[in-house]
Amino acid sequence: MAEGKKEYLEIPIPLTGASTADHEAIELFNRYFPANDAFIRQEQNKVTIFLKQLNFGKLEEYVEAHKSELALSIYRKIAGIKSYNIKGAKRIYANYAAERKVKQRKLKEQKRDKIFYARGHNFSPENTNVPPALTNQIICGDSEEVLKLLPDNCIDLIFTSPPYNFGLEYHGQDDDHYWQDYFDRLFAIFDQCIRVLKFGGRIAVNVQPLFSDYIPTHHIISNYFLQKKLLWKGEILWEKNNYNCKYTAWGSWKSPSSPYLKYTWEFVEVFCKGSLKKAGEKENADITAEEFKEWVTVKWSIAPERRMKEFDHPAMFPEELAYRVLKLFSFKGDFILDPFNGAGTTTVVAEKLGRKYLGIDISPKYCETAKQRHLEAKQ
Repeated sequence: MAEGKKEYLEIPIPLTGASTADHEAIELFNRYFPANDAFIRQEQNKVTIFLKQLNFGKLEEYVEAHKSELALSIYRKIAGIKSYNIKGAKRIYANYAAERKVKQRKLKEQKRDKIFYARGHNFSPENTNVPPALTNQIICGDSEEVLKLLPDNCIDLIFTSPPYNFGLEYHGQDDDHYWQDYFDRLFAIFDQCIRVLKFGGRIAVNVQPLFSDYIPTHHIISNYFLQKKLLWKGEILWEKNNYNCKYTAWGSWKSPSSPYLKYTWEFVEVFCKGSLKKAGEKENADITAEEFKEWVTVKWSIAPERRMKEFDHPAMFPEELAYRVLKLFSFKGDFILDPFNGAGTTTVVAEKLGRKYLGIDISPKYCETAKQRHLEAKQ
């Protein structure tokens, strides 16, 4: 075992005198769990829980099966541990965050000039509010022009997925533009997004590179935000488990000449304006401990949207993706914007989660679809 690491957490529980019920509680615990996960050892005036990992659901079953005072104490001791990791159905307690320790971490961060790329951003820390007339609305129009109606620093979170320029069949809109024109148009809208984002607000962009054109869209977008002095929060891999791609073209078959690399995931690029920390009241954080621990490990396995034909939209992300982004990066009552709202997934999830919203899309058909989804969500 590495120096400084313990294979098990050791949790003592005092005993005033071991009863028959106590002996039964200990024996039952040791039968419920494999010894390499957890076990209990009894001494004269105490019992000690040796805890590495366990299925918390089975712990709840255990305490239901043996409702003695000792069994309840064991449950309370383990349930009271708030620092753990999750692997499958088990909580990992021992060495769950084992890593090399950096001495004088803060001093070394200062020496490296942490977030040097965002120095001199000139973002105002004074936040404002969205006008009531634009609150909880779906607006059909050009996003760049509609966003000009908003004041500076009024949006808490932008979550969006712009058209990918793949040549897909969007309703009434082209998706096969000259690349420079595509990015010029996209960045003009993103400029407005940056302006209306609050100090401490976040922008999360779901995007997939077009590998056939060798255009690393996620990197180009990220570099643009860096140039605009936003702070990089991270990159989420949305694992779609789309293994149909293994049946597509292989490029140079069985040759190093030009193999075609294929991906089963998309990206969510996350940036912050002015500060990595967002203001908000603790009671308005609605993410659970289990969700938080799972989602900050940012490879999210989520099935693709299955209702795209129903909504006549070729590139929707599922509600689960929006659900996670909104709960992880915003508080209840925050204002959510999607400037490429499409069929309305972001705004529908925002309303379900008690956030205010504004969705903008240039397609009248998709705006009507989004409004209908909101009506159905309220029923």
